[in-house]
Amino acid sequence: MDILRAFAFPIALLAIFYFLLIRPQQKKDKKVREMRSNLQVGDHIVTIGGIVGIIRKIKEDDITIEVGADKVKFDIKKWAVGNQVNVSANN
Repeated sequence: MDILRAFAFPIALLAIFYFLLIRPQQKKDKKVREMRSNLQVGDHIVTIGGIVGIIRKIKEDDITIEVGADKVKFDIKKWAVGNQVNVSANN
C-alpha cells in the first residue's frame, strides 16, 4: 500500500504533463504537417521568416514562391512554410 502511494503522485504528475503539454503540441504538429502536405500552386502563404508570397511551383520538398510587386521568385523548403493565408474573393 505504501508503494502505491509513493508512485501515485509521480504518475499523476506525468499524466497531467501529458494532457496539458505533450498532447496539444502533438495535435498542433500534426495540423501543420497536414497543411504543408496539402499545399497547392496558387496558395498564399507566410513563411516562418515572415515572407508573404504565392506558390508558383512545388517539387517534393522545394517550393517556388513569388513575392512583392516585382514578382520576384525564389525557392524555399516546405518546412519553412509557417501558415497558409486565406484570401477572400474581394481581394
